[in-house]
Amino acid sequence: MEIRRFLIIGGAGFIGSNVVAWHLQKGDEVIVFDNLSRPGAERNLTWLRDLGNITFVKGDVRDYGGVLRLFRDLPNIDVVLHLAAQVAVTTSILDPRQDFEVNALGTLNILEAMRETNSQAILLYASTNKVYGDLKSVGIQEVDSRYVLKDLPEGISENQPLDFHSPYGCSKGAADQYVRDYARIYSLKTVVFRQSCIYGQRQFGMEDQGWVAWFAIAAVFGKPITIYGDGKQVRDVLFIDDLLEAFDRVVEHNETVQGQVYNIGGGSQNSISLLELLGLLEDLLGRRIRHSFSDWRPGDQPVFISDNSKARRDFGWEPKVSVQDGVERLLRWVERNKELFEEVGVI
Repeated sequence: MEIRRFLIIGGAGFIGSNVVAWHLQKGDEVIVFDNLSRPGAERNLTWLRDLGNITFVKGDVRDYGGVLRLFRDLPNIDVVLHLAAQVAVTTSILDPRQDFEVNALGTLNILEAMRETNSQAILLYASTNKVYGDLKSVGIQEVDSRYVLKDLPEGISENQPLDFHSPYGCSKGAADQYVRDYARIYSLKTVVFRQSCIYGQRQFGMEDQGWVAWFAIAAVFGKPITIYGDGKQVRDVLFIDDLLEAFDRVVEHNETVQGQVYNIGGGSQNSISLLELLGLLEDLLGRRIRHSFSDWRPGDQPVFISDNSKARRDFGWEPKVSVQDGVERLLRWVERNKELFEEVGVI
């Protein structure tokens, strides 16, 4: 079996550490680039080093010199996964400059380093559904415990107009478009994943980011949960293992997907509202979960569901893990690893 060389930028984060572990199990060579700023990142790195032989380079995507050296020192990379990001809308509102520098400038630095070094690597960029804005232009209907897309039963497709909302939406959206355009203008082998809510093991979720994990963590530790809005907001949630499978499929079909953009999420069959997730966790734990309500957050989408039909058509991917199964797997992982959350300061 051919050994491939993967560079995982942001490889000590939630998605990144799962990607690294996935490829170590496959026998691939893995290089991790991370600044270790995210809570839990150093613990994830220790875990990865225990799993196998990785090369770790500490650095920051905002430092173009460091990013350029990375690509010059690693000329034979097969696949780059760009997962490094400032990930919270709330943080972007408090500090839009830092948000821009990490998400937009950091991505441009990676693209330029690849262009300058004539890299032939495949670049997968983790974008976000927030590039579509608050979706006020689509028909949204309120029912008992959730909002629904009245006229789009399969969800939002890649044809939905972009409408960047919040500094986070702007920075990720700008990066999204740069990655797409570098395929057109410079023939880089890029693919954009506009990801919905990804969740799973090794996610040290917090109140302002990683809401599925945060609900599970708070529920296990008996912490009260604040719901911003009325709790009927709906997202399609995607278990981490399904995302890893999507990454693999894109690499396998790289000749046909270069320059393309894909919405990647759990789809309509794995959609859940905040109130419904609370109910599911209460059923799994056998007890009530304390919660309260507060004002809506800026740019919050009442409902987002990914239409995955383009990904299914182009590289044969669709989610396999149901929301019920995935949430239970996450919850049991949190229960087995309580000391980790105390160690990294999430609780």
